[in-house]
Amino acid sequence: MRNRRLVKVGVSVLMAGALALTGCGQRGGGGDEPGGGGGEDKKIAKIGVISPLSGRLAALGLGIQNSVDLAIKQANENNEIPGWELVLDAKDDEAKSDVGLNAATALSSDPEVIGVVGTLNSNVAQGVQPILNSKNIAMVSPANTNPSLTRGEKYEESPSRLYPNYFRTCATDDIQGPFAAKYLYNTAKFTKVATVNDKKTYGLGLVNAFTAAYTELGGEIVAKETINPEDKDYSAVISKIKATNPQAVYYGGEYPEAGPLSQQMKAAGLNVPLMGGDGIFDPAFIEQAGSESDGDLATSVGAPAEELPSAKSFIEAYEAAGYKDPFAAYGPYAYDAARTIIEALKVSLKDAEDAESARQATIDAIGKVNFEGATGKVAFDEYGDNTTKVLTVYKVTGQKWEAVETGS
Repeated sequence: MRNRRLVKVGVSVLMAGALALTGCGQRGGGGDEPGGGGGEDKKIAKIGVISPLSGRLAALGLGIQNSVDLAIKQANENNEIPGWELVLDAKDDEAKSDVGLNAATALSSDPEVIGVVGTLNSNVAQGVQPILNSKNIAMVSPANTNPSLTRGEKYEESPSRLYPNYFRTCATDDIQGPFAAKYLYNTAKFTKVATVNDKKTYGLGLVNAFTAAYTELGGEIVAKETINPEDKDYSAVISKIKATNPQAVYYGGEYPEAGPLSQQMKAAGLNVPLMGGDGIFDPAFIEQAGSESDGDLATSVGAPAEELPSAKSFIEAYEAAGYKDPFAAYGPYAYDAARTIIEALKVSLKDAEDAESARQATIDAIGKVNFEGATGKVAFDEYGDNTTKVLTVYKVTGQKWEAVETGS
C-alpha cells in the first residue's frame, strides 16, 4: 500500500493520537468548508513550488509562490477535486542551480507531491527537470524561456522533446529575442546595437536569439560583451561599448545586474537605452537604474495583466487575499501553471488511491488541457510549450514601466 495521508474534518487530539499508532495521517477541516462533507476523509496531493524566495530575485519568486498559493486555496474552497485536499509545498532555490537541485530532490522524495510549479531561472531548470522526470512528477514553469528546455539544444534544426514531464506557460526566447529585435530595428529605427550578457543560460540564449534576428533584419551588432553576475563595476565593458557608438544596448540577464549597468552607462556618458528581456521587467530594475532610466526598454511575456479581461478575476482575488508582495512579472503565469496542474488532477485523481500512483496520469492529462487562464488560452504543443505566444515591449516612462507595443 502506497504511503498516503488523509485529511479529517474536525479531527480531535485523541483521534490524532490514535492515527499516529496506525501510521496514517489525517488533517482537520470543518464541516463548514466547501465540500467538507461534515467529516469527509480527504487524501492529500501536494503541489510544489521551486523559485527564489530569498536573495536577489525574491521579488519575482515570491510573486510566483503567492499566485500558486491562491490557485490552490481557490481549488480547495470550491471542492474542485472531491475527496482530495491540495497542499502547497514551496522550496526556495535562491536562483542557484545547486540549491534548486536540493529542492527538487526533497520534493521528489515525498510521495504526496504530484506536480511542481517552477522554476524561475532556466539554468536552475536544467538540473531540476531530470530529477522530477525520474519520479514522473509534472513540472510546469511560468518563467523558463530558454527554448532548449523543451526542444533540445538543436531546437532550430531538429527539435526533440527532452523530458515528457516538463511544460511551460510562458513564451520562449526564440520568440522574445526577435520580438525585441523587430522593435529596435523597425519601430525605434536603431541600426547599430551593442549586446551584453551574463553568460548564464537565459541571458546568453536571449542575446543569441536577438542577434540572429537583428542582423537578419539588416542591423549591425557593433559590440559583443559579457559580464559576471557577481561584478559590481562595469566601467571596462561600458568603455568598450561606448567607443562603438551604439544607438542602444541589448542586455541578456536579470535586473540585479541590468539596473546598475544602466545607471553606470548613463553616468559614463553612454546615454542610450538599455533593453532587456523579461528578466529585467520589474520595478526593482528602475530603482537600481535610477532617475536616468527613463527610455530603457524590456520585453515581457504576455500582454499587460491589467489590460487583460481574462486576468481581472485573478488580480482582484490576489489583492483580496492580502499578499504583502506583488504578483510581479510572472504571477499570472504561475497562477495558470498551478491551474494547469489542477485541471489535470481533476482527471488523474478521480479514482486514484494516492498521489504517487497518479503522477503519470497527471502528466498525460496536462498534455491535453485546454482552458482560459489569467493570461489567455492555455494549451500545449507536442514539446510542452504553450500554444499562446504573446509578448509586450515596455518602456520606462516617468520612472514606471509603460506598455508600448503588444504582439504575437
